Amino acid sequence: MFSPYYKASGRTQPENHISLNVALYGPRGRRWAMTERGKAALWRDRTTLKIGPSAVHWDGNALSIDVQEVSAVFRKPVRGRIRLTPEVLGQRRFRLDPSGRHVWEPLAPRSRVDVSFSDPDINWSGQGYLDANHGSEPLEDGFADWQWSRAHLKTGDTAVMYEGKLRSGDDFGMALRIGNDGNAEVMEMPAPVVLPTTGWRVDRLTRADAGHTARLRATWEDTPFYSRSALASRIYGEDVMAVHESLSLDRFRSPIVQWMLPWRMPRKL
Repeated sequence: MFSPYYKASGRTQPENHISLNVALYGPRGRRWAMTERGKAALWRDRTTLKIGPSAVHWDGNALSIDVQEVSAVFRKPVRGRIRLTPEVLGQRRFRLDPSGRHVWEPLAPRSRVDVSFSDPDINWSGQGYLDANHGSEPLEDGFADWQWSRAHLKTGDTAVMYEGKLRSGDDFGMALRIGNDGNAEVMEMPAPVVLPTTGWRVDRLTRADAGHTARLRATWEDTPFYSRSALASRIYGEDVMAVHESLSLDRFRSPIVQWMLPWRMPRKL
């Protein structure tokens, strides 16, 4: 959805613009890979999706992602496996705009994730999350910006907050508490907390219980139109660690950003 090549092509052949995005952060290895490939590199059936040398496979219990990629810019290998085992399966999907052109679905809001990479040499296990977005128009046609965050609660529930501004100028937003049965309860939106802007001056906003604040623990991704961060916050009476993202579609659709994108997202013919 962020491919400059797909946008330039008129977005008529999505199968000719495919990629597997891998982002690793940490002291033992920081790698970013997002190589776009054409339709000759695509193969899929009911349980498996192959994109060039990498593959995603669902075995009925877990999703395995076999990564055989090369990082952007410095061209370092990114090789390993990610295995995501859902502990909770989402029970519904959500419209992000009144017309339903953009849909978000928390597929597995709470999961176990096992990571084993040979290059860089990292291995860990922990809690994770799996969702999906799809739509019938480009994101920048429907939205000006959005803010999103997810945190796991001690009860086993998952708190997700989604908000932003539609291209029409109207605001949208939802706060969800997804239980162990996968059902999502719509909650009152906590109080707004303005976070420091990124190095690229992208605005960041999150939510926290009234009388509390949120603290940036790390900014993992800082780009001209997108940021991914780690927060310490308090939500629904619990101190939590949250993953947060900010997206500016006004920035994304600017010609200068479209010119810059191929440096992070090369296309392999």
